[in-house]
Amino acid sequence: MDEKTLQLLDASLHRCIANTAFFDLFYERFLDSSPKVREKFAETDFVRQKRALLASFHLMLLAAEDEEKGPERYLRDIAAQHGKAQLDIGAHYYDLWLDSLLETVRQCDPECSPQIVEAWERVVGVGIRYLLLHYDHPPSATYPALP
Repeated sequence: MDEKTLQLLDASLHRCIANTAFFDLFYERFLDSSPKVREKFAETDFVRQKRALLASFHLMLLAAEDEEKGPERYLRDIAAQHGKAQLDIGAHYYDLWLDSLLETVRQCDPECSPQIVEAWERVVGVGIRYLLLHYDHPPSATYPALP
């Protein structure tokens, strides 16, 4: 992925998380998007979940830097966890998740523009495609561990 797209998302992410309501607004919107989403998150510790979401944004940025090898290196564990055998997060959830995320970015990033929304779609899209690719078959654990 080109550096400009990565920088646009990184800067937008920093502006979004500067708004202390960003994660609450996102999860409120996402949970309201479907009764099935609300059901999936019924027993969720949202303090921990918000930390995990922030970490996943950073991992998606790293994965998008190298679209060939990055997703396997940085998203392998997330893909296994979200796959059919564990959390069972299918494609319909990602559509709702992305719509909720983009609406929250539009609300929380004071500099939001069509280019910034496109950067979010492209970078996060790398992660979503990888997770969906491994929904039925978790990725192998043979890739070298991160340093």
